[in-house]
This record gives sequence, C-alpha cells and structure tokens, in this order.
Amino acid sequence: MLEISQNFIGGKRIPPCGNERLEVRFSYDDSLVGTVPLANRGDVDLAVAAARRAFDAGSWPRMAPEERQAVLSKFATLHAARSDEFASFICTENASPLWFTSAVQQGVAPQNAAYLDAAKSYPWEIRQAAFGGQNDTIWRREPVGVVAAVIPWNAPHQSALAKLFPALLAGCPVILKLAPETALDGQFLGEMFMDAGLPEDVLSILVADREVSEYLVTHADVDKVAFTGSTAAGKRIAAAAGDQLKRFSLELGGKSATIVLPDADMDMVAATVRFSGLINSGQSCIAQTRILVPRKNQDRFVEALVADLQSLTVGDPRKIETFIGPLVSRRQRDRVAGYIETGIAEGAKLAIGGLGMPEGIDKGAFIRPTVFIDVENSMKIAQEEIFGPVLSVIPYDSVDHAVAIANDSPFGLGGGIWSADPDDALDVARRIRTGTLSINGAHPDFLAPFGGFKQSGMGREFGSEGIGQYVEHKAITI
Repeated sequence: MLEISQNFIGGKRIPPCGNERLEVRFSYDDSLVGTVPLANRGDVDLAVAAARRAFDAGSWPRMAPEERQAVLSKFATLHAARSDEFASFICTENASPLWFTSAVQQGVAPQNAAYLDAAKSYPWEIRQAAFGGQNDTIWRREPVGVVAAVIPWNAPHQSALAKLFPALLAGCPVILKLAPETALDGQFLGEMFMDAGLPEDVLSILVADREVSEYLVTHADVDKVAFTGSTAAGKRIAAAAGDQLKRFSLELGGKSATIVLPDADMDMVAATVRFSGLINSGQSCIAQTRILVPRKNQDRFVEALVADLQSLTVGDPRKIETFIGPLVSRRQRDRVAGYIETGIAEGAKLAIGGLGMPEGIDKGAFIRPTVFIDVENSMKIAQEEIFGPVLSVIPYDSVDHAVAIANDSPFGLGGGIWSADPDDALDVARRIRTGTLSINGAHPDFLAPFGGFKQSGMGREFGSEGIGQYVEHKAITI
C-alpha cells in the first residue's frame, strides 16, 4: 500500500491544509491501494500562488525554448525507464487490464517525443516584413499564463503528459488536478520533473473533490484550463471560463462509429472490434461503440463478432491474458448496467452479454461484454456515451445512409472506416464530422492534432496545434 502524507506544491512536499484523506481501492477485490491527502481551498491557494510566482517572476517562462526542451527531454528519458512499473501500478488503481496499461505507457514515449519534435520547429518568435513593406513585425508566441490541467482516470499518465508537455514547453506553470480514482500514480510525476531540472514553483499536483476542483478552475489567478473528461463537466467549465474570459481547451466524450463498407472482410473487421470498441473494458472516449454494417451482412458480421468476444478472457486485470477487467468502480458498473436495461427497454436485442456477472466471476465491478443488435440510431444506447463494454450494431442500406447515421450524433471525437479500397474509405472519411478517423485500423499520429467536433470538445492536443493551446500571440511593429 502507498501512503502519501503530503501534497506536492511548487516542487516540494508540504503538509496539507486539512486532515481529509482519500482512499484508493482496487475495484476487482476492493483492496486498499493507498491513501493521499484530499486538497481543500487552502491547498489550491498555495498551489496557485506558487504558479503565479513562477509566471510573474520566475525563470521558466523566460528561458529560451531550447532550455525548456532540454528539461522535458530528460524527464521523458526518466519516465520511459519506469514504463513497466507505472503500467502495473495503474492497473491496480483503476483496474484497467494490464495489457492496456502497458500499451498506453509504451505509447507515452512517442507522444512525448512528438511534442519535443514539434517544439523544435515551433515559431516562438519570427520577424517579417509588415504588409505594405513600411515596417517590420515581430510575431511572438508567449506563454498563456498559469494553467489548471484537469485529467480523468482511464489513462492517467497519458492524459497528464498530453497537457503537461505542451504547457511546460510553452513556459506555463501548471497545477495538475488528478482524478480521485487514480490519485496515486500521478504523484510520481512531481519528483521526476524535479529530478529532470524543473525549477521550483512551476508544478503542483493535487487531488480534489468536485467542489474544490471547481474552485481551482474558477480561481482568478488561473489563466487557462485544460480539461479531459465528460461533456457535462466540460460544459460547466466552459460556462465558468466564459464568465471570466478565461482561456480553455476541452477534450470531451465520444460516441464514435466504425463504418464497415460493403467490400470489407467482415470476419477480419469483427475481430478488430475488441480493440476499437472494447479497449480498456470500453472505458475510453475514443471507443468506437457504434458499429455500422451493411444490412445484408449484419447476420454474418454479428456471428463473427460474438464468436470473437466469447473467446476473450474476462477476470483479474493484473493477468496479462485478461482482455476485459472490472470497471473502475461499483458506481460506474451500476451506471453501465442502467444503460443495458435501457437498451432492452428500447427494443434492441442482445446478441451477447446483458445484465449480471460474467460466468465464473462472483466479485468485482464487472459488466458482461455486451452487443446489441437491431439498434436504431435514435435510441439512447446509440446516442449517449456509456463508457463500458457495450456495443451497438446498426445496419445501413447505402454508403450515404451510413454517413448520415455516423453524423447523427451530438459527438464527434473519433471513428474508423474499413474497406478493401483505401481511396473509397478516404472519400467516406472526408464526409464524417469527427476530429480523428482511422482507415483500416491505422495507428494515430502524435504530430497530428487530436480533438473533437461538436460536443466532443474545443481545442486540440498533440503536435504544434497542441502547443498552440498554451500561448498568446503578440505582434510588435518596428
């Protein structure tokens, strides 16, 4: 068990202002993983004050970009060396399957490297002839200020570093607010950044409940909020930030569609759904949980999909062969079970799964891997983000019909298209209103922007666009 007694504020461990502590428990067997102080408003004030000092009078915002890059490059090396350790630890915090936490931690290294690569060529300051040629203009990109970065629990290090790297590269001090479900793993990041040479006051890491988190994001001395989480919470942040004209970026929920074109190999695509739709036991914002298949191929596709899901190992997430573990908490399990009840009531049919515990399991926050068929896109299970191992197979009659179904959603975060002809798939991809699409299972590019259309968010992460979320633009004419 990991017991953390002090907060990480301004690069140092200091006693918390209050006495309230948070327990983190493993949802597979309810065992205690560790405890950590739960921040109150006094802790937030201390963290924001440290960040304000760093921004107003510290060295970090005034360093040459290359100096900041050197610190983050050293951190990236330190972090990569502990990838396996962090994967195992996070597995016991949020019950994500070990295969998933390992894959995510291995993916953090190229994510960090891509940010560093983008920073090298980023136009921090350029001098150009002004329009008309009578003056010169110096165009500067300067740090936006103190950043509150609020992250979720499903991929905590990936989410944290997707915000910390661009913010720190831009010269911004950051208060990182961890999710209560994964309140422990993020604590390791603080000392690692200090070991890499980050100056004091630049980084604080806190755990807080909803009330104190709202106090942080609305704090007058916070200049920018970077948030990943639910659309409902994102709307609250956007409203609060708008009232203060505070900068913000939001990476929110999704209800992404996989479009299986008529010429695709139905059996092969069915075998990929475990990764595109059920990754992290379905607890992923980019999970492709609406599977659009030609009506004439639906029965064959569903038969292959059910056969594949029946072969998956469900159980202890610490075992590398386990593909699906419990959900992060009993509360999340009950929420997902409610959606399954709704789907049945709406008239969708179960091809596999449903209510109750998986076979042979009598403990833990489990949901049986579930596939609904005969789903209408207007149903609640097809319109709302469930965040669990629940898929909807939706038949379509033409490619135009498939595009219309895919776009008939309040969300627009991810998606996938499968076809024997990549050019045909690309034509369809251009018609889908979503921020990220993969064709035939292609891996994401960490130099390309990531984010959502519609209610899936505002702003982008990764690459130069990600860094651009943390700068203000200044023009000086000479």
